[in-house]
Amino acid sequence: MQAIRVTMKSLRLARVSRNFSPSMCNSMERVNPHLLIDELAAENACEFSYAQPLRRHFHSSVSFSGNIQGNYSNTELNHQKDGIPLSSIVMPNRLFSSEATEAGNESADTETVKGLYDKILNSVAEKRTAPPNAWLWSLIAKCSTIEDIKLLFDILPKLRTFRLCNLRIPEDFNPALCREVSKACVRAGAIDFGKKALWKHNLFGLTPDIGSAHHLLLHAKQHSDLKLMLEVMALVKKNDLPLQPGMADIVLSICHSSDRWDLISKFGKRFVKSGIRLRQTAFELWMDFAAKKGDVESLWKIEKWRSEAMKQHSVSTGFSCAKGFLLEHKPESTAAIIQVLYQTLTDARRPSIVVELQKLVSEWPLDVTRHQKDENREAFAAALQNDISALIDALPRLGVKADISMQEFSRKEALLS
Repeated sequence: MQAIRVTMKSLRLARVSRNFSPSMCNSMERVNPHLLIDELAAENACEFSYAQPLRRHFHSSVSFSGNIQGNYSNTELNHQKDGIPLSSIVMPNRLFSSEATEAGNESADTETVKGLYDKILNSVAEKRTAPPNAWLWSLIAKCSTIEDIKLLFDILPKLRTFRLCNLRIPEDFNPALCREVSKACVRAGAIDFGKKALWKHNLFGLTPDIGSAHHLLLHAKQHSDLKLMLEVMALVKKNDLPLQPGMADIVLSICHSSDRWDLISKFGKRFVKSGIRLRQTAFELWMDFAAKKGDVESLWKIEKWRSEAMKQHSVSTGFSCAKGFLLEHKPESTAAIIQVLYQTLTDARRPSIVVELQKLVSEWPLDVTRHQKDENREAFAAALQNDISALIDALPRLGVKADISMQEFSRKEALLS
């Protein structure tokens, strides 16, 4: 056995000696010695683990003779009886390579989903070797139907098991792959499979990621699917995924378009209490809904959170505050806010003030009146008409030039319809 180890080290020295040249001296100085030690240790361990079961075979049928002279080694291996090749002595370091070759990339581009599925399955189940990464990524990118997604979710647990048992990789796939899987599920219309990508504990090796939730929430927004939004947010909470400002924009937008004040209040408070910094768009949606609902108390609470997050108003949040003062029967304060916005904006952006003023006069009174109780609706509408008239009269005196149509506003019966 001692002779085997000596001879094998001689072989390694011979390979190094033959490939050594003076030009390598300088590059050797830049090599990390710890890295070389780790590589040699790994190679020795691999050689020993392979040589151990063949120990008796080597003693009986293989003989070595070697002579080291200067920079080379002359080693001869007699294996006439058994025909054992020299390459079989040293086991390859990467039996289960996961690197994607150029040939693998090219073949993946031309394969169908079923073809890639079969190749990956054959690689892990029959050949017991890791398929190129490009195959899996290409399979995900090509998924366009529910049947394709079913094949994807059938191969994922097999790959996960192979990585764990053969490659000794206990970690799940990286979050980027999880996001691409969710995107493929949305693209194929396989939403139920996409929701599985948000599970913290799953058999597919997927790492839950907030980006995956975003893909599903965007799909819910595009299709006005309030139910899907609620399901995704429940999964986000259950699997401890972090909330983000972009998610708040999507969720509050869905609640706003669905006319669900209860939900926009619930999720808005959840986002604020989580400590994330809401964007201007989220506050615009939330405050606009509060003004449309006529909930002055909530409006000022949201405004307090907005002022803590950002210093300046947008035109939308400024007009929401103006509507709040009208609801408190303070048309002078409303006019003062509009004056500040008018003076702050450049001439190019001042037309947006006129647009918002027109909405305040013709659209908002109808919306806020409909949200009032039936027994108070007539009195509320009459008081609101008087306050808006006072506002319109005050604006020219404050230097706000706006040509506002009062046609819709003057139709009292529209307010009460």
